[in-house]
Amino acid sequence: MEKMQVSWKKVLLYVAVVLMLLIFQKVLGIAGSNIADMFSYVKLDPYNAYAWNFVHHTAILLFALIAILILSKLFKVNFGMGFGDSKTGIKFVVIYIAIFTVITPVVHILMMINNSLPVYAFPLNKNNIIGTLCFSLFLSGPAEEILYRALPITILMQVFGKRIDVKWNITLETIIASLLFAFAHMKWSLFPFSIKEMNYSQFLYAFMQGIISGKAYQDSRSVIYPMIMHSFSNVLMVGTGYLFLLP
Repeated sequence: MEKMQVSWKKVLLYVAVVLMLLIFQKVLGIAGSNIADMFSYVKLDPYNAYAWNFVHHTAILLFALIAILILSKLFKVNFGMGFGDSKTGIKFVVIYIAIFTVITPVVHILMMINNSLPVYAFPLNKNNIIGTLCFSLFLSGPAEEILYRALPITILMQVFGKRIDVKWNITLETIIASLLFAFAHMKWSLFPFSIKEMNYSQFLYAFMQGIISGKAYQDSRSVIYPMIMHSFSNVLMVGTGYLFLLP
């Protein structure tokens, strides 16, 4: 009976931690937006294509790193900020890049056939192309993998004291972190809770990318390799879209 009570306590704690992570990530996103809104980008980025995102992601990256620093000092937790198992990590990166390099042009060809290529709110000039690709390469991976992968997966593992395998060596904490990552790609409000806008294909894409990155993170014990994968996929997806749209 005592064992069951402890188990239920841990389950309730797990749910509470998931909710706290959801709120924490949402608050960081809002804080990053507020900080980014404090600056004017008219001279540097008149079409608001990339500069705001640079400031926003820099802010959430710094906040997430501060949280990791505090938690690692208080609880002696390893968030995988080093190179970990480099052999496994590099294997993930190489396989991922190879597959994504083949899939991306095929996806864009299908979108072109169906007249569903991405539409941008800014002209595809040199400044905007370089700016958006630099953002995708240097900030999208580090900021999002630390906030949506390293932080939640490591924290959730601490609740039960180990990884909880579900199937195919994919863990419960990776699935939860992937759902949180997918939620971050929706427009929703916290108080009162309401979903304002949801793109189901984008939600599913973010979730699946989260699963892949989460497995890479746990198997390699490092957030560096998911960062590389994330940044590469964004650069390739965005860059390929540009190639299909440029005259």
